[in-house]
Amino acid sequence: MSGTILEPGQIEAAANIPPFILLPTPDLFAHRAVRLRQLAEGHPLGDYLRLIARLCDAQQRLLDGPPQLPPADPQALERSREHGMPPLAFEMPVREGAWLGLLDGLVDDLQPDAVGQVAEALASLRRADAGQRKAWALALLSGQFDLLPAALVPFLGAALQVAFSHWLLGLPDGQLIEREAQTLCPACGSPPVAGVIHHRGKSNGLRYLACSLCSCQWHYVRVKCSHCQESKRLAYLSLERDDLGAARAPLRAEVCPNCQGYLKQFYREFAPDAEPQADDLASLALDLRLAEEGYLRRAPNLLLSPGGGD
Repeated sequence: MSGTILEPGQIEAAANIPPFILLPTPDLFAHRAVRLRQLAEGHPLGDYLRLIARLCDAQQRLLDGPPQLPPADPQALERSREHGMPPLAFEMPVREGAWLGLLDGLVDDLQPDAVGQVAEALASLRRADAGQRKAWALALLSGQFDLLPAALVPFLGAALQVAFSHWLLGLPDGQLIEREAQTLCPACGSPPVAGVIHHRGKSNGLRYLACSLCSCQWHYVRVKCSHCQESKRLAYLSLERDDLGAARAPLRAEVCPNCQGYLKQFYREFAPDAEPQADDLASLALDLRLAEEGYLRRAPNLLLSPGGGD
């Protein structure tokens, strides 16, 4: 077997290169649930955040199951590498439907305690056939929210997140390849939900984009729009707090005048416990402010029904 022998200086340099990919931990949904309950204390949307925390508890139980999902097809993985495609590009796995059992498991877990609109949404998912569920899921992951009932979004999104996180954590080494200007997830091709500015280790000071579907994080340079890749005239907006100046705000939206879009960014230096999906849901007030100023949200949160958190 041939290989390249690294000299001591090269070894040290390689050891200090920050990773392109940060994988989620196997307890990612439990961690998300804990963060949501922290954020719910005294929050105007506290009941909603606690509901989503309950949903995350169910996600973790499914992930720990383990899910009855087939592993990624080695031939499909090889074709993805050859064509420069994400190994878990979401459209085909959604159409194949192996994830539908997770949706049933999620409904089974949540239904006994469900009331009101939640109970109605779960009943709608229970009644829907496989074709309808797949069509809703593809619409959701394609950003076509008008093609599915808003009340179903968090539950469909939750089941899909479990499936794709499971597949991500089971990928063989070497499947995720760094490419220049990676605006979509290198694992599944989904857009990011938010950015995270890290504050420890090799990733200190670097921005990683957090996938809205599989929770993979990948390095993306700072001061560059994650939608249109423009780097000029970007601005950073935050909600005013009496105890913090703008330079110490734990959450700032990077807004782009070129595409009129924005992406929230969480700064671990000032919010070490921030979790992209959870903190995004707890900061909808910033979305409202940005919408009033004419900016468009480009980053989906698959646990959020369009139009708010009611």
